[in-house]
Formats: sequence, structure tokens, C-alpha cells
Amino acid sequence: MTKVDSVSDRLTRLRALCDSGFALAAHIRYTRPTILYRTYDQAWIDHYSERGFMLSDPVVHWGLTRTGAVNWADLTDQDPQCVIRDALAHGLHNGWTYAVGPQTSRTIAGMTKTGPDFTAPERAEISQIVDDLHDLTEGFESFSTETQAALLAIADR
Repeated sequence: MTKVDSVSDRLTRLRALCDSGFALAAHIRYTRPTILYRTYDQAWIDHYSERGFMLSDPVVHWGLTRTGAVNWADLTDQDPQCVIRDALAHGLHNGWTYAVGPQTSRTIAGMTKTGPDFTAPERAEISQIVDDLHDLTEGFESFSTETQAALLAIADR
């Protein structure tokens, strides 16, 4: 199985676990991800971008300064711009974030789902998927041009 196939398979599984969407920013360096995979509804992506929420998003701030996992509900007191409230209004429920990697190359994933909250087994599986994606995309800059293009193309699907 190729690196691209491995990444694609894991993203497909993550998409199934996060039926209302996820965002995975892989290998963030100097506040910019090397690769960004998003499955949230385009209306939320546009709303988030138009308001410049990345600069004030408590989920992003948490992930840039810590590793591990946090429920979005636990960050509402650190959300003066009401990013989490707006996410809920856009149908993004049960928000949960997992971050891995050194501060110089952090991967942060924010996940949502309809219905009940993520179960412990789902959280464990998601954590493993994010760990795998972090590892599989390490060294992106040294991948062949074709592999880089294919990994970026997955983000556009």
C-alpha cells in the first residue's frame, strides 16, 4: 500500500467517525499547516474564514500549546469571540480536539459528530488515526512531487 493510499484510508475512516465533519491540520509550522484536510460543511468553512476565527479559536490555541485531547465544551470560558457557539449553530456538535507532535511540527484535529458524544473506543480509534496521519505525512517536503500532489489532492476531495 502506498503512502497516499494509507492516508486516504485513514481519512475515509475518520470521515465515517465524524459524520458532521472534521479538520486536520498536519505539521503546523509557524502557524501554517503543511496539509489541511477539512470535511466540514462549506457554509461553516466560509463563516470561519470570513470572521478570521483561526486567530481567536480556543481550540486552535489549545492545540498549539498542548498535546492530548480536549472537549470543545471545556474551552467555552476561553472563547470571547464565541467560535464554539457559532460552530454549534452550524451543526457542529460533540466537538473534540486531539493534538500530537512537537510544537515545531504539531498536528491538530478537530472532530464533530451528530447523535451522542464520541465513545471511549471511538476516541481511541480517532487518536490512533491522527497519530498515523501525523507519522505518514512527516517529511512531506522530501516526498516526490507526485506524492506531494496526490496528498494535497486528497484534501480537495
